[in-house]
Amino acid sequence: MKKLFKTALKINELAVNTATNAADWFFRKEILIQSGKTEYEVIAEHLPMRVRYYAPAAATPGASLAEGEIETSTNRQHAVPLVLVPPLGVTTETFDLMPDRSLVKAMVEAGFRVYLVDWGKPERKDGHLGLFDYSHDMMGQALQAVREHSGSRDISLFGWCMGGLLCLLYAGYGHDKHIRNLVTVASPIDLRDGKNIMAVASNTLNVTARFIRKYSEFRLDRINPALFSPPGWMVSLGFKLTAPVASITTYWDLLTRLNDRDFVEQHTTTADYLNNMMLYPGGVLRDFMVRFAVDNKLAQGKVKIGDKFSDLGNITANMLVFAGETDHLVPGSMAKKSLKLVSSKDKSFLLAPGGHMGVILGSQAREHVWAKAADWLRGHSQVEAPLPKTRRPRNTTFKGSTVRKAA
Repeated sequence: MKKLFKTALKINELAVNTATNAADWFFRKEILIQSGKTEYEVIAEHLPMRVRYYAPAAATPGASLAEGEIETSTNRQHAVPLVLVPPLGVTTETFDLMPDRSLVKAMVEAGFRVYLVDWGKPERKDGHLGLFDYSHDMMGQALQAVREHSGSRDISLFGWCMGGLLCLLYAGYGHDKHIRNLVTVASPIDLRDGKNIMAVASNTLNVTARFIRKYSEFRLDRINPALFSPPGWMVSLGFKLTAPVASITTYWDLLTRLNDRDFVEQHTTTADYLNNMMLYPGGVLRDFMVRFAVDNKLAQGKVKIGDKFSDLGNITANMLVFAGETDHLVPGSMAKKSLKLVSSKDKSFLLAPGGHMGVILGSQAREHVWAKAADWLRGHSQVEAPLPKTRRPRNTTFKGSTVRKAA
């Protein structure tokens, strides 16, 4: 009788939890979304771009990047600031997706002074912005602000996908000699490498473009870049197509685990992230199609962006390159190519579990990418530098800094 009573209580608890979570998912979905919980300060603003600083107080003192692996206290910060660079098109919470799956929080807890380049929310009026605007002007403004705030000339860059490509292009211009470390994750270099989705699309576009160039005066780079700006829903679809089966089966997982509050929060947060991508700047997409897909110049190490050349041979920073084992968009060989083109003496390549998004945002990213990157960066960040200044940086359009409280 006692056993039957306990079973009945357990069934009742499951039923109540399921009903509560289902009601919240249908009618109060916003309370389930856990992204963007880490506090930060905006230290500079050059619209649409902003620069965030995640102070040590934003993380839990004494916490670790991965259980049993990293024991660095936030009171012992590494001298070289770490600048995280997300790709375009995704929301600003890419690296702060959930409290237990937050790259910014993990790196702060590992003892780094963490900054993030927030590309903002581009609108139609920003459609003219191209690769030069982002990789040269805005990156330069962001890193100037980081240096003035941190007091350190040396910096480390960490970029995922297009974010890593923007880091490579910026470093390739050759005018910034104080990029000490450079980490890229799933960043494409040779777009015609292999038989993956991007390579097939690039080769197809190249054949078509060569035919058009030969028999007509039509050129892609003469078209109004605003016409290339895909809306947010199209960007979302593109990311989902990198893992189409998972995009469908995840809803079955939700249905079968509605009684698990943590799972429902994780599912809702991830779905909200994927369903709310942003407009992609048309100028960037046009430049990418012409310079990388059609001409594929970066595969040889040198590409003209705007009126300047970005030459990967100019890069001497210590380099660590990651790629996803099951990434069908940017496979390992495509990402690894950068190591053959740079002049760096200290360079490494690592394959990690996951596809194009899973490699940086998945459940195994903490152990296989974040922790390994933190260990590598720690060993390459041992120089003396003053602590960050609290005054606002000079030469920015932002009047005063703001602190963004966690929700």
